[in-house]
Amino acid sequence: MRYWLMKSEPSDVSIDDLAALPGQTVAWYGVRNYQARNFMRDQMRVGDKVLFYHSSCAEPGIAGLAEVSRQAYPDETQFDQANKYFDPKATRETPRWFNVDVRLVKKTRLMPLKEIRAAPALASMRILQKGNRLSITPVDPREYDFIVSHL
Repeated sequence: MRYWLMKSEPSDVSIDDLAALPGQTVAWYGVRNYQARNFMRDQMRVGDKVLFYHSSCAEPGIAGLAEVSRQAYPDETQFDQANKYFDPKATRETPRWFNVDVRLVKKTRLMPLKEIRAAPALASMRILQKGNRLSITPVDPREYDFIVSHL
């Protein structure tokens, strides 16, 4: 089993939005970074644990726990010309972008980025590294356990 931190802008899909969706599940669509895509396509498996992170908002931080509920499959938004995630180079025969499905485990209190930064046990988290802008990052099992025990 692997552990991940996955960022979502609450204005797009918040933890509350996820809780209101059928099956409390969402396709993690719109990822257009090759490294993040590769994490989903090549490494994520059903049952992997996810820290659901609110980003690009007034108070970013971990807002809940989720899990991967479906392995990678082509992201349909790449084929839709009307969608902001359309990719003219993608074809159904050779898709460029993939997503996984993520299911809510539970909404938690918000663990703000400030609190994450202040915890010495989390000092090496990729989200805290200078220049890291990835929307999906691996999380060390010890970091995951520390966070869950403090939510």
